Amino acid sequence: MSISPNRLRALAERSDEAIDYSDIPPLDDRFFEAAELVQPAGKAQITMRIDSDVLDWFRAQGKGYQTRMNAVLKTYMLTQSKR
Repeated sequence: MSISPNRLRALAERSDEAIDYSDIPPLDDRFFEAAELVQPAGKAQITMRIDSDVLDWFRAQGKGYQTRMNAVLKTYMLTQSKR
């Protein structure tokens, strides 16, 4: 999802008082007693050979193409793990 520069500017200019928090329940002590810190899995840097047309296709999708490639591989891994 992308957001236009105009929309980003409008959001940045909005005061905190203008934000509607009515649909967000307050976080009380009970929440923090039960809260658990979940750290994202670490990533490893690798060198990998990929067909040029595959790489070109992902790059053509724009910024974040490596993250999308990782998401595709992870989805495949999870699907195969269920077999």
